[in-house]
Amino acid sequence: MMIGQTLGLYICRRFTRTILSVFGLFFAIVYLGDFLELFRRTAERPDFTPAKAALASLMRVPQICELVMPFAVLFGAIWAFMTLSRTLELVVARAAGISVWQFSAPALTVALTAGVIATTIYNPLGIYLKDQADQLTVDMFAHETRFSSGSSPSATWIRQDGVDGESIMHANETLNQGTRLLQVTAMTFDRNGQFLQRIDAAEADYANGSWTLSNGTIHEAKRSPQTFATLSIATYLTADQIKNALASPDSVPFWQLPGFIETSQAAGLPAFSYQLQYQLLLARPLLFAAMVLIAAAVSLRVFRFGNIGPRILSGAVAGFVLYVVGEIARGLGSVGIVPPTLAAWAPAVVASLMGFTILLYQEDG
Repeated sequence: MMIGQTLGLYICRRFTRTILSVFGLFFAIVYLGDFLELFRRTAERPDFTPAKAALASLMRVPQICELVMPFAVLFGAIWAFMTLSRTLELVVARAAGISVWQFSAPALTVALTAGVIATTIYNPLGIYLKDQADQLTVDMFAHETRFSSGSSPSATWIRQDGVDGESIMHANETLNQGTRLLQVTAMTFDRNGQFLQRIDAAEADYANGSWTLSNGTIHEAKRSPQTFATLSIATYLTADQIKNALASPDSVPFWQLPGFIETSQAAGLPAFSYQLQYQLLLARPLLFAAMVLIAAAVSLRVFRFGNIGPRILSGAVAGFVLYVVGEIARGLGSVGIVPPTLAAWAPAVVASLMGFTILLYQEDG
């Protein structure tokens, strides 16, 4: 017996609603935490307003929440399966001759569709909003000049050559895929390799073969420090080279990743991290489907055989183990120890096979 269109659409709506509800809950929790942290950091700034902080945080959260999407699918699917079991809707469906595979098909369709949308639309949109949020956050710190010899977790070093000689630049933060640097310290050298000066600047922007440093101070031997509004440092680096060297894979939209990979390989640079990110995004629909299969395996028998708590806990543990395995594979694939394609697809494939096997054993054997 084939599942009817009306029942299939009903199950799709139930799963869509529960997955979106769980994701919305995660989104709200992350947003609240991020807003409070940003409020704490910027409350005393001259340009601070609560509305500006709320907007910046709202634009930052979508990219952060990409990490919790698989868990939203897992817990949303568990919630939907448990609700259908508690209301005996699945019992009636089974009595009508509908198998577990038939009423799981709409849920898998929802998961696959959600994965495609998350990869092709949500990912580029989240990265774009994150870039806009970074610009807004920089504006809130615009009146704060802070130079530090230490390094933040996102600190970057650049060694480059130019028509005036070599230079070394250090930045505590990068924006626009590496073409805008914040809290910059630059060391310049002449053609003979002799040290010329140290430059501290609030920011540096790349354009047309040079870095334009803004609002900084020049330190030279036997001379008092001199301030400047703008200053240029020439470089032979191109915008593509800078982006490929400095852009984090997470900051590159899905549709631009093939170009980054091609450019990196053409320049002889390792592209493992970009290849891995691209394959992870391609594998996302299968990962979401695996979460639905795991949810079905741990929740379909909840109200028939009891043990609600342990079964829900087993689903959460399975999701956590899958996440840990995925992170290990990601670490190995990002440095080329494991082929990026294998590192990206193996966790999703293995989880799907495990969920399929468990369901096959429980329901048909």
